[in-house]
Amino acid sequence: MVIGRFAPTPSGGLHFGSLVAALASFLSARRQSGRWLVRMEDVDAPRCVPGADGQILRQLELYGLHWDGEVVYQSQRSEAYRAARDALLEGGLAYACQCSRVQVRTAAIHFGSEGAIYPGTCRGLGLHAEVGLAVRLDAQRVQGTDSVRFVDGLHGVIEHDVAADLGDFVLWRVEDFAAYHLAVVVDDAWQGVTEVVRGSDLLDSTPRQILLQRALGLPTPSYAHVPLALAANGQKLSKQNLAPCLPIKSPGEDVWDALVFLGEKPPLDLCGAKPTEQLHWALSQ
Repeated sequence: MVIGRFAPTPSGGLHFGSLVAALASFLSARRQSGRWLVRMEDVDAPRCVPGADGQILRQLELYGLHWDGEVVYQSQRSEAYRAARDALLEGGLAYACQCSRVQVRTAAIHFGSEGAIYPGTCRGLGLHAEVGLAVRLDAQRVQGTDSVRFVDGLHGVIEHDVAADLGDFVLWRVEDFAAYHLAVVVDDAWQGVTEVVRGSDLLDSTPRQILLQRALGLPTPSYAHVPLALAANGQKLSKQNLAPCLPIKSPGEDVWDALVFLGEKPPLDLCGAKPTEQLHWALSQ
């Protein structure tokens, strides 16, 4: 069975870009008679706003995007992430790192699309993982001589040399909680997610997550990255860029706009109709 998911960070209510991502994943799963899950990626507590998770869930219901099962909260799954981290450490596929961001930038020999590539300063030091130290994946050891290759549902074949282009990325943060990639990979496998449909801003994250799946012996779902909704200034709509939360007074117009953005071409007489009617039309196509 196809299992898709929508995994927002509860740092505010849904904006148009997050509605597009939610709708795309919902339609893909439902068109295949699959399940659609919702997961709150709240492992990074300082980024989360109290009550935002409830606001997101109310908005999803208002838009007719009803999920299956219980909503999973990453903040309640820290032991699972810690177990995965420890397994990688014990297997020699990860190591503790005491370098600060300033030290990484200063020591870096190469720079990639996301800045300084970690030069492996702590790779052979055998530091004990403890609070105040990060944990990094030994990307070259996991990757070997093969690059990471996958077929994206919208972008086609993607190939990435993670070790060379991104280096040993962080799995566990110095604040003593799981980094994004580790939490996502562990949760997708635990929930049985078979496909990930999300925004194209996360396209470059996928090779790292696939490499981490290899290291943990976990299955790799299919991926499709939809276009980003952009503000008038060309920036992606995101909470970091202060994208406004969608008002709840016009759900029919919001869903219709999101369908249009995704290229679904809904008929004009559905503009402003109940979201359930619009979704019924979309799922019948």
